[in-house]
Amino acid sequence: MTRPAATAITPTDHDQDWLPLDAAAPAPVPLYGVAAIRRLEHAALAQLPAFTLMSRAGTAAARWLACHAPDGPLLFLAGPGNNGGDALVAATQLHRAGRAVQVWLAADPQRLPADAATAWQQAQAAGVPSSVMAESDTSRDAHWPAGTAAIVDGLLGIGLNRPAEGRMAWWIAQLNCAALPVFALDIPSGLSADTGAGTPAVRAQRTLTFIAAKPGLLTLDGRDCAGAVEIAPIGLDYPPRETPQGLVNGPALFGAALPRRRHASNKGTHGALAVIGGNLGMTGAPLLGARAAQWLGAGKVHIGFLAQPAPLLDPLHPELMLHAVDALALASMSALVIGPGMGTDANARQQFARLLQSATQPLVLDADALNLLASDPALAGALATRGAATVMTPHPLEAARLMGVPVAEIQRDRPAAAAALAAQWQAVVVLKGSGSVIAAPDGSPWTLNPTGNAALASAGTGDVLAGMLGALLAQGMAPLAAAQAAVWIHGRAADVLVEQGTGPAGVTASELYAPARGIFNQLLSAART
Repeated sequence: MTRPAATAITPTDHDQDWLPLDAAAPAPVPLYGVAAIRRLEHAALAQLPAFTLMSRAGTAAARWLACHAPDGPLLFLAGPGNNGGDALVAATQLHRAGRAVQVWLAADPQRLPADAATAWQQAQAAGVPSSVMAESDTSRDAHWPAGTAAIVDGLLGIGLNRPAEGRMAWWIAQLNCAALPVFALDIPSGLSADTGAGTPAVRAQRTLTFIAAKPGLLTLDGRDCAGAVEIAPIGLDYPPRETPQGLVNGPALFGAALPRRRHASNKGTHGALAVIGGNLGMTGAPLLGARAAQWLGAGKVHIGFLAQPAPLLDPLHPELMLHAVDALALASMSALVIGPGMGTDANARQQFARLLQSATQPLVLDADALNLLASDPALAGALATRGAATVMTPHPLEAARLMGVPVAEIQRDRPAAAAALAAQWQAVVVLKGSGSVIAAPDGSPWTLNPTGNAALASAGTGDVLAGMLGALLAQGMAPLAAAQAAVWIHGRAADVLVEQGTGPAGVTASELYAPARGIFNQLLSAART
């Protein structure tokens, strides 16, 4: 057999092949679920010769691996579908370019779909070292070839709509136990492209996703499984012409709405915020939120405490004005944050009812305010009759209470749950968690937040987020843009701390203030240019 002449694949060849999924991209990054991706694929397949899309995907993957994979032999795991075909094409191209590769086909080559069968035939014709692993013994561990530098995951694609099981679950477990970097094609095997559910799913160092980004890469288990994500449009329109289901949250969405700072301004120009909560034993929660609001630009920040007697002074931030909740001059406030440390006793319920009846400002409802709403139809009715805007910031358990469903139902499809909550409560909803989801009640595309890390898994970080959001509302931002900006800045502050060597373990909520202020001012400066 005469082997074709080697064609070098170098890292500099990739510019037209893929783009990073960038948390600060200058244009909104669209997100498409499996049904939309299939429509885009079918439209392309109707216009292109057979095998074209797979050839393009494999070519992009080969260039991407040449750029990112460590030096040394690569092992490709190819599954029974077109995702396996993409891996086969990439392996063949790298082999022809002189890279040491090996393919393990975890499928019956006689039952591959047409394009994947073509990719297998081409790999065999090119002399790619290959083994058929369809009857792998799942009672023993896989023994990776000596000297393997990295493994390429081409086992399962976006068509999986249930948890992986059987041999595929075994392969996923083997990959996750391998002390080798894993590079996933299209999506980490086992991860739901729509929801981010990944039990089990491959945990990859990087993922090259085809045509467009999928929601599951960014929420629930997606961030842990996908690693760094790049998008390969494979020669199709990008962004696709179809309306996206969602967008990646970032400054491209909210930057133009950030509150401008003028020389001829004063503290009254930038709004007055009240953070209300702090029942007995929980006075720290509204302090965290109020301090965050001060650092994020609110002109004046008050705290209304339920605990009596109310603290007289915050010695760390004497700029804050502390009151008993009954003594707050509500009419002078630009926005309210209700709920941090509020409790759910009779006094908390009474104060919340009073606020819902009398407050005409935009509200941020967090923590115990959400728990009170979920348990009291009268409070829910009072909220429904308000004319002003509301933003709700539930974590999954609070969201489950608000919807009257188990937590697992919320986590099963986080974007759908956030959208349903927004419609039910006619509020902007921030469903917190890995890949926080921001949804508006008008049914517009939801956004998934790409910033943040495990440093936020610490008490009080939710109070800080609520205070940041309240500060932006007080400064005049519209509710959806304020929620998008606050969530992005909050997560980016945690990223900065980790980049500087602080965390992710041991970060306290109050450490977010300084990096958040720096990020906010960078955004304001960029918005002026």
